[in-house]
Amino acid sequence: MTWFITFIAHLLLGGVFVAYGVRNTRHVERLSGILAKRPFPLARPTVRFGVGLQIAGGALTVLAPFYAICGILGGVAMIVFLVLATVLFHPLWRYKGDERTPHFTATMLNSSLVGAFLLVIATSL
Repeated sequence: MTWFITFIAHLLLGGVFVAYGVRNTRHVERLSGILAKRPFPLARPTVRFGVGLQIAGGALTVLAPFYAICGILGGVAMIVFLVLATVLFHPLWRYKGDERTPHFTATMLNSSLVGAFLLVIATSL
């Protein structure tokens, strides 16, 4: 029973990132535009890298119950993705007042997800 719960947890955690990553492949231009307004060099390649990392890390997380190395690699990939996504798309230090709220919320959610992926890594060691 424990294995089944662990499998479902990995499926939900990684699967969401695969689904959103696939969705993000259709929004590369919009996401690149957000970075380009900062201005950010190489916005499009950075977004493509991030979307690829999101899909690969999510897929590896799903496979973690079967192959420990997938849990380690997937967890690391997702932590890198979450840190980059937070810094690049939710720089809460640039905002004040009500405008800051959604970025603060995203930062807190992403921080909790980093904790979840640390658990994925720890259970794969």
